[in-house]
Amino acid sequence: MSLFAIGDLHLSLGTSKPMDVFGGAWAGYMDKLRQGLSIIGPEDTTVLCGDLSWGMDMDAAVPDFRFIDAIPGRKIILKGNHDYWWATAKKFYAMCQANGFGQMEMLHNNCFFYGDIAICGTRGWFYEEEKGDAHDEKVFRRELQRLEKSLQAAGEREKYAFLHYPPRYRGYECPELIELLERYGVSLCCYGHLHSESHRLAVQGLHGTVEYRMVSADYLGFRPLRLI
Repeated sequence: MSLFAIGDLHLSLGTSKPMDVFGGAWAGYMDKLRQGLSIIGPEDTTVLCGDLSWGMDMDAAVPDFRFIDAIPGRKIILKGNHDYWWATAKKFYAMCQANGFGQMEMLHNNCFFYGDIAICGTRGWFYEEEKGDAHDEKVFRRELQRLEKSLQAAGEREKYAFLHYPPRYRGYECPELIELLERYGVSLCCYGHLHSESHRLAVQGLHGTVEYRMVSADYLGFRPLRLI
């Protein structure tokens, strides 16, 4: 039984926006994903860190979730900035039931457990106060609330946090997100979002009291990262 993480699958089975057009690591990415995800077994848990489907609504995302459903074991998903299909948890679980999808759970204002470890998280957001964007600030404050609610739900268990946006990368830190991670004793934080040339900005390893790992699919070679 293992715990895996991977983000940014960018599936496009119900729309015509395949990532192959970007070339490089993304060329033939669906075959790479199928091969990489084959290491996951039916007793495993996989956290999917956002940007899962290019579907613009729930119906358009169904073919992509059929692909995700075929990944063995339990799947815990969170929102990315390109997950336009994202709706309420009620609508998501209704879609899963209607299509016979099982073992998929939505990480949103809650947490889940893997043994003694609490799986916490939210999308996150980039926000720089000096730029003064009111919309960005509103979204950012809401994301902070969601992360804290998730961490509070974990109680005294060891906490792993999963975000889509990195709370820190080379040249940037989000002090509010980092403060929450450290105050609630998060031991590991996984994030995605960074691609291609941005990979060089990724922060890895122990910083402060938190270990950071980047799990964008193209960064991992389309093979999920085994955490435990």
